[in-house]
Amino acid sequence: MALAITQSTFRTQLKKYLDQINEDNETVYVTRSNNSSVAVVNQDKLNWLERYARSEEGSKEHAIARDQLIRQKIIAPDPIVKSNDDYWSQFNG
Repeated sequence: MALAITQSTFRTQLKKYLDQINEDNETVYVTRSNNSSVAVVNQDKLNWLERYARSEEGSKEHAIARDQLIRQKIIAPDPIVKSNDDYWSQFNG
């Protein structure tokens, strides 16, 4: 679950939020006085998100990055599809 906090709260409790980001893989959204916000994430999460976004869909790198993001519960896995006659009939041309 992502957290949304003010800049002053983040500043006064920096260690607490940095620990949550690293230990719980949390994303913290910090709202600033000029109404622009920033997201703070741990380096591992950011690396996998960037690899996933930059890789070509269907490539091995994309699949590995996607698997890592699923393991970290950042993205949802694909739903399991039951392979009954209705499923297979959609491929008959």
